[in-house]
Amino acid sequence: MSVTTLEPARRAVLQRRIRWIVAGTIGYNVIEAIIAIAAGSVASSTALIAFGLDSVVEVLSAAAVAWQFTRKNPESYEAPTLRVIAVAFFALAGYVTVSSVLSLTGAVTPEHSGAGIILAAVSLAVMPALSWFERRTGTELGSASAVADSKQTLICSYLSAAVLLGLLLNSTLGWSWADAVAGLVIAGFAVREGLEAWSGDTCATPIGMLLDADADAEENAAPRARDARER
Repeated sequence: MSVTTLEPARRAVLQRRIRWIVAGTIGYNVIEAIIAIAAGSVASSTALIAFGLDSVVEVLSAAAVAWQFTRKNPESYEAPTLRVIAVAFFALAGYVTVSSVLSLTGAVTPEHSGAGIILAAVSLAVMPALSWFERRTGTELGSASAVADSKQTLICSYLSAAVLLGLLLNSTLGWSWADAVAGLVIAGFAVREGLEAWSGDTCATPIGMLLDADADAEENAAPRARDARER
């Protein structure tokens, strides 16, 4: 596999960009969690409360990546950061599954929530953009943890769509089961992404491979330069 090396200045820019992205993600999700949990409690909406708790999981994932990229050598913390992100995926899948089952069995009957509909719509617009930007940056940097965190954000955008659809169908047609079914599908995606993060199987080339490639390039450059001078 061919590996594209990065200049130190470019790597520093990308690492700084990752810190800004995750800082914005954390800030947005803290606000989202507060509003969703409050609105869900008022409307007795399991979907909205789950949505708010999902935002807490997203904060955990983003905070793990933010912590990694404040270290002097972030590549040394790649594996533990991926494990934290994997656990966040599993927690998300578990809670969404339980919430969906409760909704499907009629244990919880959500009411109309205008605030929830607005919040889900805003999140559906914001989250895919954040995910795309972080994934693009993480892929260029070769950070598997940043790519995994971008997938976590993308899962949140899927959940936003499911919650929005469920709230709209419940408000207009009385179909309280719609978001529960979508939630179970999302839980399956979350489990898959969690397994990939745990095993380190992401779309990014790990940072360590990039550094190894840099070292190999430097080692090979010296003999070539010497041979050129001799010729």
